[in-house]
Amino acid sequence: MQDEPEVVVLRLGHRPGRDDRMTTHIGLTARALGADRALFVGDASQSRETVDDITARFGGPFEAEVIESYRPVIREWDGVVVHLTMYGERVQDVEADLREAHAEKPVLVVVGAEKVPFDVYEEADYNVGVTNQPHSEVAALAVFLDRLFDGRQLDREWDGADRRVVPMETGKRVVDPDE
Repeated sequence: MQDEPEVVVLRLGHRPGRDDRMTTHIGLTARALGADRALFVGDASQSRETVDDITARFGGPFEAEVIESYRPVIREWDGVVVHLTMYGERVQDVEADLREAHAEKPVLVVVGAEKVPFDVYEEADYNVGVTNQPHSEVAALAVFLDRLFDGRQLDREWDGADRRVVPMETGKRVVDPDE
């Protein structure tokens, strides 16, 4: 969020054909819930294009990028590395520490797909579980970002939008952002 160190979501293990929707949803969730960038590892250009299209239409700033390897990103990260895993510490037990760390340093949020290599667990400053039960990595990311930003991202203003969704009890309304 503005005037805070960066939050970047790193999506590991994209499997074309199998993970296209999930990787796209990781990027869209990262964008909508306060992250500044998403990095997709592997052949995820379709997911990047979709996220770029949504950002162009509904506003930013937000960047999505396809990279070849996660290892240099994690090893060279100058900030806090958080790996979301069902095997980690409970998010409610570490969220205050993570908010305090984020006040000073950028945060890299690592989200896996297939089995995550053990080096990710070792390199992470925090291995965090959003429940210790199997569930969607998109759900884990959403809950984590909401906890990290303490709900502030829900009132975010978007720059450069071609359209804006008008909140309504029923129905759907999308307007020019200047209306």
